[in-house]
Amino acid sequence: MLRIHFTAEDFARIRFAPRPAPLQELHAALTTAVTRRGGPLFAPWRGRVLRSLPAAANPLADLVPAGHPPSFLDVIGDTMADGFEQIRATGPRLVRSELERVRVYAAVPAPRWIRGLHAGDETAWRTLHRAQQAAYETVLAPVWSVVQDLHREEFTHYALTVAEHGVAATLTGLAPGSRLHEGVWEWPDAAPDRDVCLDGRGLVLLPTFHHPAGPLLQDPPGRPAVLTYPAGPGLPPTAGRPVVPAETPAAVLGRTRLEALRLLAEPHTTTSLARALRVSNATASSHAAALRSAGMATTTRTGRSVAHQRTALGTLVAGA
Repeated sequence: MLRIHFTAEDFARIRFAPRPAPLQELHAALTTAVTRRGGPLFAPWRGRVLRSLPAAANPLADLVPAGHPPSFLDVIGDTMADGFEQIRATGPRLVRSELERVRVYAAVPAPRWIRGLHAGDETAWRTLHRAQQAAYETVLAPVWSVVQDLHREEFTHYALTVAEHGVAATLTGLAPGSRLHEGVWEWPDAAPDRDVCLDGRGLVLLPTFHHPAGPLLQDPPGRPAVLTYPAGPGLPPTAGRPVVPAETPAAVLGRTRLEALRLLAEPHTTTSLARALRVSNATASSHAAALRSAGMATTTRTGRSVAHQRTALGTLVAGA
């Protein structure tokens, strides 16, 4: 069981990662591939991944023997380059201690490049960078736009659930079977048995679409903990997956109303909105009222003038 202990300060510091993290998603995908998680439904995907990984990615297997990755790999970066910069900034003492920890689980001596990484050799760091990039290009690059779409959907769902039901119900909703009791979030099926005390550092929630079972918790000292949890349709996304077409919001709202929503990123009077949309004041007022009733816009009156502006929900819909 995994038990995450919250203080009141931690609840105030829960946040949802605004974008997917390519290195974390890559690590989740490789973990699923080599540990055979997900059962037979993942078998075709797993076979394709393991057959297609280039030789340049092989060092990653040396670095993560027996499925025990060193903690300095646990970073959140918006791009592969950003993630690797964070890894490379790890202090040499932590790099050495983590390599010594994970290599305990390995049945064979460490290869030469791992020994170089332990010694801080720049050539070894370049080997790691090339291995991560090669694995990303093979495993994630073909489906990265789909992962981004899925993340936006999950982000929107999280935001609406928090607004409607609160943080506690949202947390347990992310993990069926978990419960929040007296400030402790319990995941009964998570292994190994582990207690993590946040102690005011907060928690970042990061969905993954390549890891079918159980949470992946990164607990770096002095930084917010990161909980990577399974999300999505239950299978790894594929390049052929039908995605929500860009015109779907227009099909629901209508093109003119969607354009009004996008214009309302900045405050507009009814007259200025009508002028921008090239419609009458009455039509612009009708669009603003419809968006306001759906919670996607607000209207503020100052004297005889009114100003319309979209809400956070409106921003999410406009960005879809």
